[in-house]
Amino acid sequence: MNATMSLEKTKHYPVMLNQILSIISPQHGGTFIDCTFGGGGYSQAILKFSGTKVVAIDRDKLTQKYANTLKKKFPKRFNFFQEKFSNLNKVVEKQTNPKAIIFDLGLSSFQLVDKERGFSFDSNNFLNMEMGINEYSAYDVVNTLDKNYLARAIKVLGEEKDGKIIANKIDKYRSKKPITNSKELAFIIKSAKKNYKNYKRNPATKTFQAIRILVNQELTELISGLIEATKLLANGGMLIVVSFHSLEDKIVKNFFNLYSNLKRNPSRYLPIKENELDLFKLISKKPLVADKKEINSNIRSRSAKLRYAIRNNNSFFYPSEFKSKFINYLKLESKEI
Repeated sequence: MNATMSLEKTKHYPVMLNQILSIISPQHGGTFIDCTFGGGGYSQAILKFSGTKVVAIDRDKLTQKYANTLKKKFPKRFNFFQEKFSNLNKVVEKQTNPKAIIFDLGLSSFQLVDKERGFSFDSNNFLNMEMGINEYSAYDVVNTLDKNYLARAIKVLGEEKDGKIIANKIDKYRSKKPITNSKELAFIIKSAKKNYKNYKRNPATKTFQAIRILVNQELTELISGLIEATKLLANGGMLIVVSFHSLEDKIVKNFFNLYSNLKRNPSRYLPIKENELDLFKLISKKPLVADKKEINSNIRSRSAKLRYAIRNNNSFFYPSEFKSKFINYLKLESKEI
């Protein structure tokens, strides 16, 4: 079976779809922005309601065929752009007045199972890990990045305590010959981890996460995407984010907490007053999670966290406090390779 046929048979589950539909109420119509189109799960579900329009974007060129299918079915109500969501302002006009902007972060099912992309641990194909519109690949990161910088990236972006040990092992291998595929890289990482057989997950999981984030500048993209979405939303518009690992969730949580009505008072001795510099109404500081039924049918939803907030009428202001909180991530991802 070739790769294309395998991908066609891959079952795609839009994570926490029912919760999202309940929040955005597409039965009442409106324009919705799907910032991570993927296999089109969210877009298709929204377009089933006749009064809706969807503008979808995705950086992955392989999503175009799924977008073409929806375009044929809903020619007047669906538009697709191959673009990063940090460039949301380039494809969506302010006058669009979206009812909701939705982000489903991380890898799609199609990207993960496609061995040619290099995301899976057992891929013998080129060490890629590119989501689309990239400046470099995982091959470039693994084989050319300074050893100490690589160690820091693995530790910070992968939250991997053995980052230095793994980077040293990678450096030792690459000094003899380039590391060319994911299977080889996973073996090297496993050899650097002690007692790896006791791990519930593959011992290369965190390092792969770090390299993938670095290749795709995922945290920089997320921070920029949240800012651009906030600029687009008008009073009553909703910003919805589904994240899958702690770094993503940390960024989303901080963004909402900093710029919402629930922002912490700077001192308990100061009187609580209405904050004129908030941008959102936050219903709850706790995220929504998938129920047992969904987890049983789609194991990927197990780690999903859904956070959302409602835009108010206050004028947008540049969130410098937010960016300064995550400046270390931004600096790590800005390294030229």
